[in-house]
Amino acid sequence: MKLKDCIALISGAGSGIGQAIAQRFAEEGCRIIVNDVHLEAARQTVTQLAGVDHRALQADVADSAQVRAMFADIERELGRLDILVNNAGIAGTAEDREALQAKGEARLQELLSGQGVHTHWDITEQMTDEAWHRMIGVHLNGTFFCTREALRLMSRRNRGVIINLSSVAALTGLDAVPHYSAAKAGILGFTRAVAREVASRGIRVNAICPGFIDTPMTQPMSPLMRAAAVGRTPLGRWGEPHEVAATALFLASDDSAFYTGQWLSPNGGLFIG
Repeated sequence: MKLKDCIALISGAGSGIGQAIAQRFAEEGCRIIVNDVHLEAARQTVTQLAGVDHRALQADVADSAQVRAMFADIERELGRLDILVNNAGIAGTAEDREALQAKGEARLQELLSGQGVHTHWDITEQMTDEAWHRMIGVHLNGTFFCTREALRLMSRRNRGVIINLSSVAALTGLDAVPHYSAAKAGILGFTRAVAREVASRGIRVNAICPGFIDTPMTQPMSPLMRAAAVGRTPLGRWGEPHEVAATALFLASDDSAFYTGQWLSPNGGLFIG
């Protein structure tokens, strides 16, 4: 077992990619702390994990006080942390998704009709402060808040692994989600900087940049939008959460012992760089 006797905290693991990572890590002998903003979702994930002694902890990672309280609980009950996976994320509000989908449908219909693209996204000029701050708060601030607390535990033993979930949006920029692209690109810069900072303490920090992955967060996309995503992906399909989990397992285990400050991108050829 590649993660035998390790303790891992996975944020946003109540569903999707985080849940798949929790399941894969547990199969490899890891003790999992499942975090989610919804406690019941975290508990549901725990019931699906192999092995015993897993825990569910509720916290909104965008709230530094809640993150501190969560790590205080981990320190009190477990005394250490070997692996942190910063996975928690959002796709925006329901209103944002509906507006985005309507505009996306219009653009696709224009393309299919041969009229060219005349419909503008107009996302940035119409974005509210609230939408911007919430996206940055969950993805980028949450990654920072959890990393800061994890390093305080890992530095005591001069060992540990941190895996940050970025996105192909950080590599290419996606015109429909500038706030998401900015947050995910910020995570890559943060990954590189912290990797250099803590390497001498035996702590490795890497990132994963998935492409289009079939999760509850992407399910609301219309059939036409989903088909368009497949059309942009050379392998001709959506990725599955377990494929991202396999990448996370590699980065968490000693198989990647000489990797730090790097990103890996399971994206089906959507970005080749």
